[in-house]
Amino acid sequence: MFEHRHLLGIEALSPADIVAVLDRSERYAGAPDPDWRTRLSGRTQINMFFENSTRTQASFEIAGQRLGANVMNMAMQASSIKKGETLIDTALTLNAMHPDLLVVRHPNSGAVALLSQKVNCAVINAGDGRHEHPTQALLDALTIRRRKGRLQRLTVAICGDIAHSRVARSNIILLGKMENRVRLVGPKTLMPAGIERFGVEVVHDMAEGLRDADVVMMLRLQRERMDGGFIPSEREYFHRFGLDAARLANAKDDAIVMHPGPMNRGVEIDGELADDLTRSAIQEQVEMGVAVRMAVLELLSRRAA
Repeated sequence: MFEHRHLLGIEALSPADIVAVLDRSERYAGAPDPDWRTRLSGRTQINMFFENSTRTQASFEIAGQRLGANVMNMAMQASSIKKGETLIDTALTLNAMHPDLLVVRHPNSGAVALLSQKVNCAVINAGDGRHEHPTQALLDALTIRRRKGRLQRLTVAICGDIAHSRVARSNIILLGKMENRVRLVGPKTLMPAGIERFGVEVVHDMAEGLRDADVVMMLRLQRERMDGGFIPSEREYFHRFGLDAARLANAKDDAIVMHPGPMNRGVEIDGELADDLTRSAIQEQVEMGVAVRMAVLELLSRRAA
């Protein structure tokens, strides 16, 4: 059973909770079934994205529509927030409209948790600042489980801009809970202080970091969160920390390549490798994203009933 009212992060989930979400997601993986259309019939889902998003917002929208929910996308760039209204005032206004599910992305860490305390419906964190992006970690976990046949006792190398990545943080927590070996690979300037306390290995050399890895998870270089001085140049960054076929040869022969997107081709990953479906699971991650979000919406709507 999934007993949580909200999904604010991976940290609050037990291994049994994670397995429950993944098992439910498996039912939604594949071609849409007309029977799904009644699962959230009569429910209202509001998507509030305070940061630009293409794939995550579209994924939540498709997930809600496939389950028959009334899905509303709030245009936050044109909302009353721009006129000085606070996040809490916006939440209270929306709460008066009695939605069942709120999907929220916000640039500030902790903003989604604060909002969840002010509303009566279920709240899903679609990414808050550098804190967490729980549904991304769950869809990554589902992709790994389908490709590798298990989600335990794997060596997973998470590479690149660790410091600015909420995806990395959620994956570190989830993979650790499921008893995997997590290795963080990247330049010292993009590695948060004290990250070792999460039980991970920290490596600053790609060949060493990828050695015998089962999964290689590349991260986007988040230029918009940098104020300069983190890397000498993007060309130098790719030379030292980019992933191509030659560098991937350090991992296991059947290692899979992942990326949460959007990709900076030629910066953190070689475009030809990203498109190689024999090694790349990137498209499958996008597909599993809809399945996982359908599962989360359904499980939380049950609690809200």
